[in-house]
Amino acid sequence: MTLDPIHVENIARLAYGIAGDVDTTDHDDLAGRVWRDWLPELRRDGRTVIEPVGDHERRRVPIDDAALADRPFETVHGLDSGTINPTTFKNGLVVDVAHAAMASAPTDLDLHRDRTIVATVHVGDSTADFDDDWRKRDDGHTRQRVLHAPRVNRYAEGVVHALALYLAEGTHALDHADRVDDLLVLDGPIYPKELFTWDDRNPELGALAREAKPRSVVENYVRLVERFVERDVPLAGFVKNPASGTIVRALSRKGVEPPWPDDTALFTRLLERREGDDGGDGSRSKGGSDGGNSTVGSDGGSNSVGVGNGDERPDRVDDELTFTTWFHSRGGADETMSADRDALGIDREYDPELYEPTFMVVYDPRTDVTYKLESPYAFTRDADTRERLTRQVIADVATTRGPPESVSKADELARIAATEKAALRRKFEERFDSDQQATYDDLRWGKTRF
Repeated sequence: MTLDPIHVENIARLAYGIAGDVDTTDHDDLAGRVWRDWLPELRRDGRTVIEPVGDHERRRVPIDDAALADRPFETVHGLDSGTINPTTFKNGLVVDVAHAAMASAPTDLDLHRDRTIVATVHVGDSTADFDDDWRKRDDGHTRQRVLHAPRVNRYAEGVVHALALYLAEGTHALDHADRVDDLLVLDGPIYPKELFTWDDRNPELGALAREAKPRSVVENYVRLVERFVERDVPLAGFVKNPASGTIVRALSRKGVEPPWPDDTALFTRLLERREGDDGGDGSRSKGGSDGGNSTVGSDGGSNSVGVGNGDERPDRVDDELTFTTWFHSRGGADETMSADRDALGIDREYDPELYEPTFMVVYDPRTDVTYKLESPYAFTRDADTRERLTRQVIADVATTRGPPESVSKADELARIAATEKAALRRKFEERFDSDQQATYDDLRWGKTRF
């Protein structure tokens, strides 16, 4: 049964009462104050968790100029891993399968054929052992194995998913690192941060993260950073849906009440521009083929959302990309790889500071989407490399209205379609001689049966 028009109208009227209690001007003022007074050195529990790498500025560039600018990197490789999603069977097995692929722009079909496949299985029977060695298939183009996940009382689905996803991705990246000459961009963060958050969810999961198998998954990424440092080739991660809360949580601990649910909302507030905002009245930066840009709000003032009364909300300025300069990140999931933490006990060949995540944020007003680009400090400590990474991601976003071409290609190669997931689960059911454990939501939402 759908809502009647009167129900829709009554629900819509709720917005009037909510809007009347929200002063967005205060939000603008607070955003500007956070940028100006807190982000130059944001501390929590005596540690600096956010601070600039070099300049502390918000910048903007005309989209057309950015899209036409020369790319700093001649060839860019992207890497992604897709899964069938955790599946529980009636015989007690919990399984997920991940499938990693690397793509390049320009296209390299031989590279695109290579795949790494990992099936991770969890079972309550402590006597079972499903571990398998790496095996090659498809004339050596596919490398695959089965990983028996450590036993847990809860969160089995989350464990098999994270281990399969990151083992496939990290292994594929290491195996093909020497194919990358200019730049590698992972689809997502530069480290397996889902494993780093286990400690916040449950003490059992926190202990599990330091066991041999999860640590070996994380170690792949540490070695990946080292391999790219040795080869003097930058490594980055393009995060399409950033969800960090390091800044807003630190502000809360300091007695500030941030109105934003996460850091992405804060940065969107800082980077979104409306007609009538400072710098949003028609003046434009001069960005030529060298990827030049002008600074927006470098004095800390807010140039974000300008909200009028009633239906007078100003239009969004949508012909310029806005973005930040780079930051160190040592809080939240990034704390694990900070110089003053032990990286789960994994040995680091270089100065621990070089492994720390750094990031910059870019906002595309055409789609109203905010992205984050990450890279280890080993690369962004160099001002020229920071500038090249910034110019590359700005040019890519301007051109594609989304992720870089290499990342989109890798995502397309690694993605397992819904029909393929159903077929694979059906194969597992036949092999296990056991049905998938169904739920009411499967029936309610018409989930494909196998």
